[in-house]
Amino acid sequence: MTAIQEPAVDAGDQPYVYRRAELTEPDWRRFPGWRDVTEAQWRDAQWQRVHCVRNLKQLRTVLGDLVADRFYDDLAADQREMATMSMLLPPQMLNTMAPHAGDDQREVTEAFYADPIRRYMLPVRSDRDTAWPSHPHSERDSLHEAEMWVVEGLTHRYPTKVLAELLSTCPQYCGHCTRMDLVGNSTEQIDKHKLALKPVDRQDAMIDYLKRTPGVRDVVVSGGDVANVPWHQLEAFLMRVLDIDSVRDVRLATKALAGLPQHWLQPKVVEGLERVAGTARRRGVNLAIHTHVNHAQSVTPLVAEAARTALEVGVRDVRNQGVLMRGVNDSPERLLDLCFALQGEANILPYYFYLCDMIPNAEHWRLAVWEAQELQHAIMGYLPGYATPRIVCDVPYVGKRWVHQLAEYDRELGISYWTKNYRTGIELHDPDALARRYPFYDPIPTLPEAGRRWWEDNRDR
Repeated sequence: MTAIQEPAVDAGDQPYVYRRAELTEPDWRRFPGWRDVTEAQWRDAQWQRVHCVRNLKQLRTVLGDLVADRFYDDLAADQREMATMSMLLPPQMLNTMAPHAGDDQREVTEAFYADPIRRYMLPVRSDRDTAWPSHPHSERDSLHEAEMWVVEGLTHRYPTKVLAELLSTCPQYCGHCTRMDLVGNSTEQIDKHKLALKPVDRQDAMIDYLKRTPGVRDVVVSGGDVANVPWHQLEAFLMRVLDIDSVRDVRLATKALAGLPQHWLQPKVVEGLERVAGTARRRGVNLAIHTHVNHAQSVTPLVAEAARTALEVGVRDVRNQGVLMRGVNDSPERLLDLCFALQGEANILPYYFYLCDMIPNAEHWRLAVWEAQELQHAIMGYLPGYATPRIVCDVPYVGKRWVHQLAEYDRELGISYWTKNYRTGIELHDPDALARRYPFYDPIPTLPEAGRRWWEDNRDR
């Protein structure tokens, strides 16, 4: 983003100084493989999907010699040895990486290594922690969502809310994906689980459960990413959900609003979303879109256009659920820059920032609870209260908790303990569920020396 407004008066010695910044779309023609791509092609959703980067060969075709061989070798090593998600980058997402690097190979290579979007969308082997790539308590399905399926793909984790996973694909794959157990193609390290039911049968089973369970009032429709569901199928499913009297909130989960905004600007999608929003409004149901943006570079004019279009056709809110990650948004400045870009320039409400979940090979991304607490404190008072995001820890078997809600915290060993006030779907008859303390673990590299030594001596504990 380019600064367009300086403070009118001396801001003094404030920890953070707000400067309004104009959103810009980086020039995709700076990459050799896209030098002849027109603006009409760039705005075309089908062109974006066809030209997604899925492997090293395609990445080289786009970047050419702008990036040195050592970067490609580093990326290949990660794909071979560590990656839990396969490579899938829409041009829109790739174009936000190193947007001002110029054309000198050394400069561009270093810019790619340092780039915050690249760090989580295109991880390389040298990013990973060498001593502790994974926490000993990391799990493929770290939140145990599949364990709480009431029918295939429908997680009933909270008393009044369900998560409907309609499919297991996205327009883009984030390296830190919490659903790495199911979403995307298998990698060298991870043989993914597969949904077994046909989509129509899965959706029928979900609708049947919702009709039989009037205590559920809130449905998060996700995947994967709803942008990968053919629109006519998604619209039909949403209309069926809206026809259930007990449902009062529907949320559409789509990172594609940021990674492939062209999808949400297609006339057939806009017109269909307007029909769904109109039905929701007539029935008194709150319809929202939840997206996933982690850095201000991702907030471009196309993203803002997609968000505003959704609001114009009747979606009540567009909200952001980001993930805190080291080297991406782990400073107050980066978090506030992102929140002001979302709230002030794109009409996207900063809603949550999650601690990165405890999946394998994620220790280099994860922040400790105490670091998240400091970030929450640091961003208070700058944004409007309603647009100040809550930083939360999604505790296994508990759910989302503000990072200051822990019951006990052993900083030396990096173990926080959490309690809860409801039973998940698998604990309905567990008399101890509400009295139990549930652990969450800080990344070991953030611990003091004594704590790191303890874990080294107790790796199998």
